[in-house]
Amino acid sequence: MPSDIKIPALGESVAGGQIAKWHFKEGDHVKTGDILLTLETDKVAAEVTAETSGALHIGKQAGEDVEVGAVVGQIYESAATPAAKAEAPKPAPAAAAAAAPAPAAKVEAEKPAKAPEAKVAPKPEPAPAAKAAPEGRVTRKKMSPLRRKIADQLVTAQRTAAILTTFNECDMSNVMSLRSKLQDSFVAKNGVKLGFMSFFIKAVVEALKAVPQVNVRVDGEEIVQNHFFDIGVAVGTERGLIVPVLRDADQKSFAELEKDILGYAAKSKEGKIQVSDLTGGVFTISNGGVYGSLLSTPIINPPQSAILGMHSIQQRPVAVDGQVVIRPMMYLALSYDHRVVDGKEAVSFLIRIKDCIENPARMLVGA
Repeated sequence: MPSDIKIPALGESVAGGQIAKWHFKEGDHVKTGDILLTLETDKVAAEVTAETSGALHIGKQAGEDVEVGAVVGQIYESAATPAAKAEAPKPAPAAAAAAAPAPAAKVEAEKPAKAPEAKVAPKPEPAPAAKAAPEGRVTRKKMSPLRRKIADQLVTAQRTAAILTTFNECDMSNVMSLRSKLQDSFVAKNGVKLGFMSFFIKAVVEALKAVPQVNVRVDGEEIVQNHFFDIGVAVGTERGLIVPVLRDADQKSFAELEKDILGYAAKSKEGKIQVSDLTGGVFTISNGGVYGSLLSTPIINPPQSAILGMHSIQQRPVAVDGQVVIRPMMYLALSYDHRVVDGKEAVSFLIRIKDCIENPARMLVGA
């Protein structure tokens, strides 16, 4: 009896997905525990493994949508899969002749041999001229479940929230100087580099504490006040944008935050991000600066009420103590839901982040 390959349950909110790829071909021998296929859902990429050993029969092809519990193939104990049986080779003519009855062979042997007839090979017909294929002007492909989910989320955010964006800029001189001074000892002690993101995560936590009106979400006709600090960090992947959540960021050190970020990056690259990694955040940070973005208006990640946009660091002339000097500057953008966050609160929140980044030593000592 063959063993069915079924799409397993992937979480309460995941009903199915799209087969991204099979890791084996039809008829290949697979072993228990082998990764058979990768399934793309609207949240994560999941791997389906073999529960037994045998020959693989593929029932659903890459690109097809499947639901949880669907049978997408079988594993046969022997190599005789349905496809293998259908493609079984027919006996060769020589073998058929060898199997002919002996009397028939004797009759053929008694017939007088005929002189070979001279035949003129027919003149081959000219091959039809190849038609020039029209140059492809467009290519169509089906949206992946994750891309569809991203599209739905963005449209929902724009349709249901009163999104407004406020801007500011911060001088990165002090945080860059402090990071440079501490880098060697930080790496020696913790095994990871000190990046800019951990500073901004800590700054966001300080701002949420100072302006708790931003740490809310709308639930129907109620406003839910959050008293925890799970911060999402938007990460671009080959499959699309995902937002893994750093739990209890207020209770973690800079080193712990950097390790969490690296851990999520590795899981994302390996396709092992779980649904639980992406849910429950109260605020999101998006760093468009890694792609060269100078300024943008980020879109809120529902049901959160605000998102911070980081951008490229540029050397620009600024006025300091009455003098024009060149400083490494970054534009900051805070998009917020104006239904529950007032302009004064949003501006105060962004100024608090600016103050933390321009005076990073305060965050290190908790001042």
